[in-house]
Amino acid sequence: MIRKILVPVRGDGKGDNVLAHASALAHRYNAHIEVVHCRARPEDLMPYGVHIPEFLRKQIIKQSYEVADQEEAGLRGELEVLAKSLKLEQSADSIGKTATISFIEEAGRQVDVIKRRGRLSDMIAVAKPDRDRNLGHNTLKAALFHSGRPVLMCPLADPAPTMLGAKVSLAWNGSAESARALSQCKSVLRSADTIWILSNGKHSGVGTSAEDLVDYLALHGITATIEGFSAKRDIGGELLRASAALGADMMIMGAYGDSHERETVFGGNTQTVVDTATKPVLLNH
Repeated sequence: MIRKILVPVRGDGKGDNVLAHASALAHRYNAHIEVVHCRARPEDLMPYGVHIPEFLRKQIIKQSYEVADQEEAGLRGELEVLAKSLKLEQSADSIGKTATISFIEEAGRQVDVIKRRGRLSDMIAVAKPDRDRNLGHNTLKAALFHSGRPVLMCPLADPAPTMLGAKVSLAWNGSAESARALSQCKSVLRSADTIWILSNGKHSGVGTSAEDLVDYLALHGITATIEGFSAKRDIGGELLRASAALGADMMIMGAYGDSHERETVFGGNTQTVVDTATKPVLLNH
């Protein structure tokens, strides 16, 4: 069961959208959202290899802390207002009984904070990376490759969804990545009203077909139907189109069967999904 959702924020204007997505799931599962604001340490902002007089270094550090404190106060204020509008309670007594939220500030690199705090979360919600502005790729990569947890990638949505996890599509090709996604997201599947298995008709051998998956899920009391499609190219795009046509509010898939670097440079099914998805995708690696 989903009990804790980590939402890392850093004042890039995308936190509101990600929090709204996390809120939709928190209300479904009576889960707790932990919002962590990562701010750089002034010491890490000093130019490497450049001599700076000690009095100037201290002045820069002091001013950096003051600016960071102001930014933190402003961001926390905005998030608290948003939390109220999303009906997220901040009382510790309500945790586990309804959708709740807490705010944490931690100094350090965001990728390091995500690695540590993500490992004791049931899900990490991040913004869809912006390739044009080169934003968010390191955040997604850190969450996906170093936390060991499912990562909800949230595309910008207006309005943001108020319900997630009711109608779910599951991308399946019998691979180890698909099996890992299945294992880590079984609680999402159990609570879904409708589940579609998206299959290109290919699998990893006997015992890994979409039909075998239907039988396996039935053993866990989960009912799913197969939605086949045929594609030799742009399989990632076809997965997204099939999921949208079915009306799924979320797609679950294993991510980066090839390396992240290879898919980023040469393209791949996961990278296509990351670049072009318009609905939330729950990624697992």
